[in-house]
Amino acid sequence: MAAELHVELVAADRSVWSGEATLVIARTTSGDIGVMPGHQPLLGVLESGPVTIRTTEGGTVIAAVHGGFISFADNKLSLLAEIAELADEIDAQRAERALERAKADSDAAAERRADVRLRAVAVR
Repeated sequence: MAAELHVELVAADRSVWSGEATLVIARTTSGDIGVMPGHQPLLGVLESGPVTIRTTEGGTVIAAVHGGFISFADNKLSLLAEIAELADEIDAQRAERALERAKADSDAAAERRADVRLRAVAVR
């Protein structure tokens, strides 16, 4: 079994993160999944939620992901997201204002996006 896996986190508009990792945790329609080197091949649908990537250098990368797909084969993990933002890129105050607006407007989709952003920042 290999000690690392190659990870590509890609959003519709850009490559968000690429590198080597020892563990990736993501939320799928079947529930939360952890992928380590040597995992069985998989293809799944991503739910909105934070994605945690444990890098081979011992660091942790957190991203807010909003929908998409996850694919793993031959120690290569692809996260193809509709929208993805690294936690370090998220302005928490702006996300809180967006959450308040979404609640006031009864916009469930916007509320879910703001909530995921805030959860990603909190995990960071």
